[in-house]
Amino acid sequence: MGSLSIWHWIVVIVVVLLLFGRNKISDLMGDVAQGIKAFKKGMADEEKPADGKSEPVKTIEAGAAAPKTETERRAEGVRS
Repeated sequence: MGSLSIWHWIVVIVVVLLLFGRNKISDLMGDVAQGIKAFKKGMADEEKPADGKSEPVKTIEAGAAAPKTETERRAEGVRS
């Protein structure tokens, strides 16, 4: 009962073929292959250098004050 023999694997393969059918398994494997190809293509596209058409980097000045919220503006109006 320790290891699986060749007969165990044959029975498992037959059961899988009966449940899913040969056509369904080949369709599934084709979908997996297309997914792998799309993944590799995406990785290759990602490694290409940028065209230089990216947006400029936005920075925040250290001395600039953050815009006031509506409640802060109302509170200032009440104090005055």
